[in-house]
Amino acid sequence: MSYLCGIDEAGRGPIAGPVTAAAVSFLDAAPLPQLRDSKQLTAAQRAEIECLIRQDYAFGIGWCWPAEIDRLNIHHATLLAMQRAYRSLARRAQPHGSAPFSSALIDGRFAPALPIPAHAVVGGDRTHPEIQAASILAKTARDRFMCAYAALDRRYGFERHKGYPTARHYHILEQLGSCLLHRRSFRGVS
Repeated sequence: MSYLCGIDEAGRGPIAGPVTAAAVSFLDAAPLPQLRDSKQLTAAQRAEIECLIRQDYAFGIGWCWPAEIDRLNIHHATLLAMQRAYRSLARRAQPHGSAPFSSALIDGRFAPALPIPAHAVVGGDRTHPEIQAASILAKTARDRFMCAYAALDRRYGFERHKGYPTARHYHILEQLGSCLLHRRSFRGVS
C-alpha cells in the first residue's frame, strides 16, 4: 500500500535561525478536523494540535542551518530542508513498507527533488490537510528551537521575535552585531 505525504516549511523570512520543514503522512489515520494553516492558529492551538499530529501520524522534520542558508540561498536551503524532512519521514515509516509513499504535495511554487513524484501546490497549506499538518509541525519545531536558543543567549530576544526582522531585532543587531544564528547574507545583518 502507498500513501500521500504533505511537506511545508517555516522560517524563510527571518534573518536568524534555521529554515525548518516537516513532512507528514496520515498513513491509515483520518485527518484531524482542527487542521488549518499554522498561520491561522494561535501558539496554544498549534501546540495542542502538534501533540495530536505527533501521536497519530507519521512525520519527519528537516533543518537547514544559517551557514547553509548563506552558502546556498534561502530558496535552495528551503528545498534542502524539505528533502531532509522527507528522508526523516521515510525512515520513520519503514515499518509500513520499504517505499510507502506514492507522491508528495509541497506547499508553494517549487518542489524539491524527491525519490517520488512531488507536486507544488500554491496555497496548499489552506487546502490540503497533509500540508496543514506539516505546516503546524514545521512552525512549532522552529519556534521551540528559537526559544531554546534564547534560553542560552538572552541578548537577542529570540523567544519574542523568533528571528524575524522586527525593529527591536534590528536595534539589538546594531548594538551587538550578529551571532551564530544570524543569516549573514540577509539584508540588515552584518
